[in-house]
Amino acid sequence: MGKRSFALYRTLGFKTPGCLSFFCRYKSFLAIRFFGALLVAISAFFTYKIGVATSSKKIGFWAAIGCVVLQSLFGSLQGVMSEHICMALFMPSLYLLIKHQKYYWHGIAGLLMGMTVMVKLNMAYAILLLGLYLLFHSFRKREFMLGIRNSLSFGIGVILIILLTILPYYIEENTALWWKSVILAPLEYTAARRYSFLKLTPICIVIIGFFIFAWKKEFLDFKNKNIQVLSITILGVVFSFLKGGRVNGHYLIQLYPILIVLVGIVIAKITFFQRLNYRHSVFLLLLFLPMETYVEYIAIVKNKIEKGVFFNGEGIDVPKYLTENDIDTKNILFLEYHIGYWLLDAVPPTKAATHPSNIFRDELFPFYDNPRKTGIEELRFILEDIQPKTIVIRKNRSIFDKKLIEGNQYINNYLTKHYKPIKTLDKAEVYRLLE
Repeated sequence: MGKRSFALYRTLGFKTPGCLSFFCRYKSFLAIRFFGALLVAISAFFTYKIGVATSSKKIGFWAAIGCVVLQSLFGSLQGVMSEHICMALFMPSLYLLIKHQKYYWHGIAGLLMGMTVMVKLNMAYAILLLGLYLLFHSFRKREFMLGIRNSLSFGIGVILIILLTILPYYIEENTALWWKSVILAPLEYTAARRYSFLKLTPICIVIIGFFIFAWKKEFLDFKNKNIQVLSITILGVVFSFLKGGRVNGHYLIQLYPILIVLVGIVIAKITFFQRLNYRHSVFLLLLFLPMETYVEYIAIVKNKIEKGVFFNGEGIDVPKYLTENDIDTKNILFLEYHIGYWLLDAVPPTKAATHPSNIFRDELFPFYDNPRKTGIEELRFILEDIQPKTIVIRKNRSIFDKKLIEGNQYINNYLTKHYKPIKTLDKAEVYRLLE
C-alpha cells in the first residue's frame, strides 16, 4: 500500500485489516512487493482479456504489456499503491460486464465494483456511469427485462459490499466513524488539495484529442458495445479527476489499463506501426523499458556489498541505527521516512502526525476528535507537550511545504534550541531532546 494512502487510513482511526495485520506482524517487504506484483499481474491479465474480447489477441498482448509498464516501472509507481488494489478489482469486473450477459455475472461484477469503490472512492463516478450505460444499452435494444435484471444484480452487488463495510461499525454502535472516515474525510481532503483548472487541462486535451483523432480516422468503431463501455469508463475516471481537482502521477493507474486497450487498437491501424517487426519490437521493449528498475537493482546490490543487507534507504537505515544503539523509540516523531513507525512498532505522537504532511492539513482536524484546530496548534502540542525524545528529518530540506513559513520557522527554531543532531544517515538526520 502507498505510504500516503496507508497514513491517511491509519490517521482517521481505522483498525488494521487482516491482510495488513499479516504484513505488520512479520514486517515483510518481500510479501508486500510480491502481492503488489500480483495485483499488477491481475490487472494486466484482465486488460489482455478485454483486449482480446474487443479486438484480437495481439492487441490484448500489447495492452497487457503496456499495463504492466505504466503501472509499475516508473518512480513511485514501483511502490504498492491503493490504486493497484483498486484496478486489480476493477478490471476483472469490467471484463465480466463486457463478456457476459447473465445476471449472476453482473452480480459478481457488482461485488467487485463495490470493493473497488471502497478502495478508491472516486471510482464511484465511473461505476455509476457504467451502470447507467448498461441499463440504457439494454433498453435501446428493447431487452427491458434483461436490462432491469442485470442492473439490479449489479447494483445490489455494489451496495452489499458497502453495507458489509459498515457492519463492524454498526455492531460497535459507531457508524459515525465509518461515515466520517470513509466518506466525509476523503471528500474534505480532496476538496482542499484542488489544482486550478488550467493544471488539469492538459490531460483533458490529450484524452479528447485521442478520441477525436480515432473518430476522424475511423480507427475505433464507436458503434461497438465494448468500445462504448471502455469509452464511458474512461469518461467516468477523467470526470472524477476533474471533480477532485487534482491528478498525481499514481492517480493515472486508474486510467492506464482501460485506456491502453483503445490506444493499442488505434496504434495497430497506423501504417508506420504495422511495418514494425513484431519480434524485434517485443525484444527492444522488454530490454529498454525497465531502465529505472535496473537502476534500483544496482542500488540494492551495492547496498548488499556495502552494508550486508539487500534492503536499502533511510527508511530502513534509521530504524536499524536506533535499535542497534538502544535509542528510545517509544516517543519518536518521524518528519520524514515515517515507515520507521511500522518497523519499530512505534505509534505516532498524534493522529495528525501519522503522515508528516497531515500535520498542516487543517481540513482533516474536525475528524481527529481533539481540541486543536490548526496545524500550528498541532505542531506546538507535539513539540511542547508531548516532547518527542527523538525526531527524524531530511537533511538540507524544508521540513514542511515551503509555503508553510510559520510552521517551518517555528520547528527550525525549536530544534535549534531544544534538540541536538546525533547522527546523519545519508539524507536522514536524527535529533535527540536535550536533557
